[in-house]
Amino acid sequence: MAGQRVDRRQGLSVRLKLTLSYAGFLVVAGALLLAAVWVFLLRGRSNSLDVPDRSDFLRVFDPSNFGPVVFVPAGILVLAFLLVFGLVGGWILAGRMLTPLIRITDATRRVANGPLSYRIRLPGRRDEFRELADSFDMMLAQLEAHVAEQQRFAANASHELRTPLAVTQALLDVARKDPDRDICELVERLRVVNTRAIDLTEALLLLSRANQQSFTREHVDLSLMAEEATETLLPLAEKHGVTIETSGEMSITIGSQALLLQMTTNLLHNAIGHNLPDQGIVWVNTSVRPHTVVLTVDNTGEKLTSQLVSTLTEPFQRGTERLHTGHAGVGLGLAIVKSITQAHDGTLALTPRPAGGLRVTVQLPAASAHTRTDDDQA
Repeated sequence: MAGQRVDRRQGLSVRLKLTLSYAGFLVVAGALLLAAVWVFLLRGRSNSLDVPDRSDFLRVFDPSNFGPVVFVPAGILVLAFLLVFGLVGGWILAGRMLTPLIRITDATRRVANGPLSYRIRLPGRRDEFRELADSFDMMLAQLEAHVAEQQRFAANASHELRTPLAVTQALLDVARKDPDRDICELVERLRVVNTRAIDLTEALLLLSRANQQSFTREHVDLSLMAEEATETLLPLAEKHGVTIETSGEMSITIGSQALLLQMTTNLLHNAIGHNLPDQGIVWVNTSVRPHTVVLTVDNTGEKLTSQLVSTLTEPFQRGTERLHTGHAGVGLGLAIVKSITQAHDGTLALTPRPAGGLRVTVQLPAASAHTRTDDDQA
């Protein structure tokens, strides 16, 4: 099962394996060197060539020759020295080489049993171990940020879900204590609270789906998504005196048509909700760049600060109060837009307009860019 420690039999340590490898290589090299010296420095060679012949190899094993009498004991002593030297030197060298790996291993144990804030910060110039340590530190930083975001999201979601439930409980308690209370009014208020709870739950499920990237990819034209979202929200815009102007060209990307439509609808709904009390305008534009397609949504409205705009994509973060709608929203509109954009390998940029209002720019990889990437991987 995931998270369980794999039960393995105890084996030799990497340091001992490296030590034996160093010593073995040194002994083998020394033996070959001694063999070469023995063969090529034989006394009384009859062959004047540098390459030994069959008689030279026979002379090697002649008991009366210099080799077996003097050279063999000396060679054995040399090989023994090389073996001891290789073991000691190999153990020291292996220890020095594996020191960074030991620090990385200790860091993994500390992180597994403690906070994610620990970092290795391995000193020295770049090599394989330093790159591994730096990658590990980067992974820990991303994991820590992700866990913190998930904890913050869970806390906010619990708070938001608890609110409609608490309101429902309060309404029911009041109705039980006051049997003469208007039932129609109670039912209507319960319906409004229940609708908000359903909207919040569906938004959370949509956000989870986008984060997990569990969707089928296909060709999607953002200009068609903009037109469909405009047609859907046109009655809401007319009700509150907001004009929607749509322009642009065919902008095809690869992704989920349902999610990209939801992203466009959320942007347009947000632009309508945060607008002027009267004669507000929303501009929706799609365009094509060399490797990306761009969806831009501008809206008039109150002047916003850069600090406020930078927080609007956080879950349950609401900007200025909606000026027209009685529905306060669940605070996940732009958070869902951000998640859908990231799930499609795109970027999201929010900038305040100097005259008031907000500009939202979504850049997604063009369909041709996806095709080139797939061809390169093939």
